[in-house]
Amino acid sequence: MTDATVSESGHRLKPLTPALLRELSVRSNLRGAAQSLGHYGVIMLVGALIWKISSTWGVLWALPLMAVQGYVVAFLFMAVHETAHKTAFKSRSLNLVVGYLSAFLIGLPYEYYCLFHWDHHRYTQDPDKDPELIVGLKPTSDTQLALAYSGLLQVAGRLRLMLGHAVTGKVTVPWIPENKRAVIVREARAYVAVYVLLLALSLGFSSALLLWVWIVPLVIGQFFLRPYLYAEHTGCERTRSAFQNTRTTYTAALVKWFAWNMPYHVEHHAYPSIPFHALPKLNEIVDGEIVYRGRGYIQTTRETWAWFRRQRQAG
Repeated sequence: MTDATVSESGHRLKPLTPALLRELSVRSNLRGAAQSLGHYGVIMLVGALIWKISSTWGVLWALPLMAVQGYVVAFLFMAVHETAHKTAFKSRSLNLVVGYLSAFLIGLPYEYYCLFHWDHHRYTQDPDKDPELIVGLKPTSDTQLALAYSGLLQVAGRLRLMLGHAVTGKVTVPWIPENKRAVIVREARAYVAVYVLLLALSLGFSSALLLWVWIVPLVIGQFFLRPYLYAEHTGCERTRSAFQNTRTTYTAALVKWFAWNMPYHVEHHAYPSIPFHALPKLNEIVDGEIVYRGRGYIQTTRETWAWFRRQRQAG
């Protein structure tokens, strides 16, 4: 995942100076801790409110808070993503701790995702090599398109893959090299073992705590996360230039905060060594080079949905 300062012919890009790139690439344990603790603090606060309200007045009264919790928990994906780049913190150990914990909570094995994401950066928008396109759904109807945007099929697919790795001990996906496959199997087995343990404890104590503050919200949260993820590359060009194959979406400050500034996605793909907290400053520098510019996630989702429909109609 090297920094791309030169695009394909036909797109002239003024690169960052080495000094400015070094300045923007400085990682911070303090900034990473503030972001992580803030994100997890919201999860704990909302979770406590869900449990209090559901215990006192019933689960139905807590449903609006479950939707809020769903958004916040699902967007722990951003913590996984940033720590996969090892840019959330200066400390590698802190990156791994937050990465493993966040990945566990969203059911996405961390080591597996790191390798998956490495190839995504290497082969962005290459239909034969980009893992996101290889595993991406190709809906043939509006019903399938709606299911794709719900995120439920994607979650079911990755859980099925993890379970397959754990049970069979085999890894065949092309983005996992031979020398890493044993690691992926061990990781899958560890995840499954802890999930089973938590289920057993919940049943043993006759407690629905984890169901209402974690599992149900995580499912609800996919309805927010998947449209966000589709905004990153859907409908963009299939070139090697991050300024042409990726979209930056301009949105509210609160959305950017929970997404760890990843709406600045062109900037991230062009310069993946730059940590999340420096992306707004990078945007000020390269904004004029960005080709695909989303104007909020409602409008961008309309555009990506329309793109999928055009692709389907074109066969």
